[in-house]
Amino acid sequence: MGKELDGLGFLPLHIILSKLSPSDIIKVSCANKRLRDSASDESLWAQICYQELQLSTPQDDHGNPLPCFMLAYQLWREAFSMYPWPLVKRVKRCWDKLKKWFNNNFPEAEATLRRGAAESKIEQLQTLLKVKLPLPTRLLYRFHDGQELPEKRNPKTASGSWLGIIGGYSFYNHSVNVYLLPLNQVIAKTRYVIRHLGFSSRSKCIVMASSFTFSRKVFFLNCTNGQLFVGTRKPLTDGEMIPCVPNTLIRSVHDLYGEEQQDAMLLWLEEHGRRLENGIIKVRKEGDDRSINLFPEVPPLCVTTVTNGVQVRASAVFVPEFADLVDEAEKFTFAYSIRMSLLPEGCIINGMTFVSCQLNRRHWIIRADGEVVSSVDDEAVIGEYPLLHPGEGEFVYQSCAPLPSPSGSIEGHFTFVPGRLADPRGGPFEVQVARFPLEMPDYVF
Repeated sequence: MGKELDGLGFLPLHIILSKLSPSDIIKVSCANKRLRDSASDESLWAQICYQELQLSTPQDDHGNPLPCFMLAYQLWREAFSMYPWPLVKRVKRCWDKLKKWFNNNFPEAEATLRRGAAESKIEQLQTLLKVKLPLPTRLLYRFHDGQELPEKRNPKTASGSWLGIIGGYSFYNHSVNVYLLPLNQVIAKTRYVIRHLGFSSRSKCIVMASSFTFSRKVFFLNCTNGQLFVGTRKPLTDGEMIPCVPNTLIRSVHDLYGEEQQDAMLLWLEEHGRRLENGIIKVRKEGDDRSINLFPEVPPLCVTTVTNGVQVRASAVFVPEFADLVDEAEKFTFAYSIRMSLLPEGCIINGMTFVSCQLNRRHWIIRADGEVVSSVDDEAVIGEYPLLHPGEGEFVYQSCAPLPSPSGSIEGHFTFVPGRLADPRGGPFEVQVARFPLEMPDYVF
């Protein structure tokens, strides 16, 4: 092969080499000096590094700059030599997608990501907890050792409690915001649930992610089968947990030579990145704090209706930590978010325009599996009577609805008056809220 390539000019030779795999390029370079020089061309290895690792500058796996792309590729392969290379590339793409989104939309959360863990730290965890981490999870932690965690219950660092890269939601006095734990906290929290909450070490489950607000929400990775679970309302001793990823998608979690190794952690983070990238979930600001809010923002999971200039957006999220799979009446709980605003043109009724309107009553019809299970007709929303003005920000409130089944819906209307309740400028009118789904998803966050 070397003799056939030796007679070619630089450009045709470069094109041919660019079609070869890196290992074949190295083999060809052994033929003679000319091929060795061509195979060492910086632009060739820049192309390889970009195609395989999305590197636009030469750097090692810790982000340290290097003099050339050929050395960068060599060091990357050496650093991850114990892992299947296709899996290394996939895990890097997963983190790159997440970090790109965070850099553009939520840089303060990106800043909490820790440097990758050394193999010795992973081995230490496995020894202490007597588990064997699935290959994809090991690699995820080689790139980033979870997040720097806030100082819990410290008022001075309260804002840091909302920087979890998984995000959360709030309703009434319940708030969660989930962080990806660093390895030292995986060890500490797993030991805690084993010693103090009666969780069996034989389950081979370890704590991987947790809320750092005052409300508890904990995710467990089963190191044997690679599934990720989230705890429910029941005590951990009951073993009642909900899988976060479809079981059929998990495969080859410990097989170095298997095809498409994927455990629930990798699938879960990839799906999270897809939802962020597609705008399904977004950063929301409440007071001085920003956080990833898990209430969907786009159809079909989020519905939008406009009545007489009043816009209402509504969506819901499954709340696994409130689930009780034994309770026939309230097995599944869903939190829902209502966002209402008055459009810039104002409140328009029978051709007349009003510069404000105020909510008086609400009416909800709640269904489970198509059957009405609850009907609500009452004053106010969470004790408030929002007064809307054109172009102001949305009035947002959250509430919850328990269901006996994992599938249902809510629809209804609000009763408003033009002007203010204390000074109405006309009769009451109904603002419709289109039916929005309450569905237990395939991926649970």
